[in-house]
Amino acid sequence: MPRPTRRAVLAAGASSVVALTAGAVPGRAQTPAAATAVSRLPNLRRYLHYDVFTTTPHTGNQLAVFMEPQGLATEAMAAMTREMNYSECTFVFPPETPGTTVRLRIFGRAGEMPFAGHPVIGSACALADDGRIAAGTTDIVFGLGIGPTPVALEWDGPRLGFAWMTQQRPVFGPSLTANASLAAAIGVTPEQLVSRLPVQEVSCGSAFFYVPLTTRAAVDAVQMNGRELDAVFKAAGVTRRGLFVFTTEPGPDGATVYSRMVGATGAEDPATGSASGPLGCYLVRHGLVPAGAAGAIVSAQGVKMGRPSRIHIRLAMSGDDITRVQVGGTSVLVGDGRLRAS
Repeated sequence: MPRPTRRAVLAAGASSVVALTAGAVPGRAQTPAAATAVSRLPNLRRYLHYDVFTTTPHTGNQLAVFMEPQGLATEAMAAMTREMNYSECTFVFPPETPGTTVRLRIFGRAGEMPFAGHPVIGSACALADDGRIAAGTTDIVFGLGIGPTPVALEWDGPRLGFAWMTQQRPVFGPSLTANASLAAAIGVTPEQLVSRLPVQEVSCGSAFFYVPLTTRAAVDAVQMNGRELDAVFKAAGVTRRGLFVFTTEPGPDGATVYSRMVGATGAEDPATGSASGPLGCYLVRHGLVPAGAAGAIVSAQGVKMGRPSRIHIRLAMSGDDITRVQVGGTSVLVGDGRLRAS
């Protein structure tokens, strides 16, 4: 299925409000009281709001990109991220390391993160939309907590059409047995596990365990039980990681894999870019995708929760070795605003 280009859509717009309060002139546009109050707030910081790994507003994974965060303390950025209540927010600073374009700090609800996927893709789109990078620029480098991270850019005329982040080469870690205890801990039957394949940890910067299931219906049925999962990992003597469930059962969307990232508390992530590079590596390592097709893998994520996302994965191969991992996608601009920093 051909990869779509991005159309930046700004859903939030300014509007005139006719006030009919004491002293107001009927039919004449007035400045809303709330807007007047906001204009007097101190320390406002501008942000752009994107839905990432999608071309359709109100789908994909939400991201707020703060374009002017200079002077903010770490604690303030963490508090602003909690206030926004998206899975992540990013803060764009001048470069700190030679050879990088910007320093990008990524925060989740639990604090700062050294690396994440959809924040990188969305922030690349924000830099393009804000004029921080010139149209036609083919490569930029984000300074992240894990170090310099290259991002390749593809343009649709004057607008950024697609961004590809390069992740670290894969590290294949320990495996769990696909048994009845694991099935019960994730809310499926043992028959819905692909028992011939390992439940294995893979990392391209962030580590996840990959759980292959037989059907899309099985993926949709997953419900994590945190206590039972802890027992499974403890019995195996393995460090607990996030579980990423997927199936290669074909569907009308044409995706290579249909996937979900569901936490032990039931919270679901609509698009997990940091988990998608390792997913592609798992698929190729275990023969679910042939090496010849490693450059065109598509993961459909977030469908069950009503925020469908489309994540592209391309691997470069040298024989059986994976020499480069890239995760790509597009983003749609759905709003902008200002948030008080303190």
